[in-house]
Amino acid sequence: MAGSVFDFSAASLAGQPVPLAQYHGDVLLIVNTASACGFTPQYAGLEKLYKQFHARGFAVLGFPCNQFRAQEPGSHEEIGAFCERNFGVTFPLFAKVDVNGPQAHPLFRHLKTHAPGVLGTRAIKWNFTKFLVRRDGTVVHRYAPATKPQRIAADIEALLRC
Repeated sequence: MAGSVFDFSAASLAGQPVPLAQYHGDVLLIVNTASACGFTPQYAGLEKLYKQFHARGFAVLGFPCNQFRAQEPGSHEEIGAFCERNFGVTFPLFAKVDVNGPQAHPLFRHLKTHAPGVLGTRAIKWNFTKFLVRRDGTVVHRYAPATKPQRIAADIEALLRC
């Protein structure tokens, strides 16, 4: 079993493999996203966090997911264009993944194991579940989909000072 998120890789929206080890030393906010969800406007808040903290070693990593009421039906090209056009997203977006079930991406299996939900549940309940990760790749906290990105800023700031 992997010890940190940096032991995984994922495909970019363009289909290229991206070793997450390239983010070693950065604080990360890993989010399962969707373009047709009530929480989709959170893209703007995630982008704001990215711009605010990126120069200090912070990245948002977005993982589109179509498992929740098919709220991410588009192609990788459509997802990228939608996020850029509507929310000015410049943070890294990856290819669509499953976050639950037998086909769940290994990264999300790892995240759920190290940061279970309420009452120890493992399953991700909805789009825009967020996982905060320390510079060493260990998972610090899991945030509910309704948690607005700006509410996470103080936690990010604290990790950036470490």
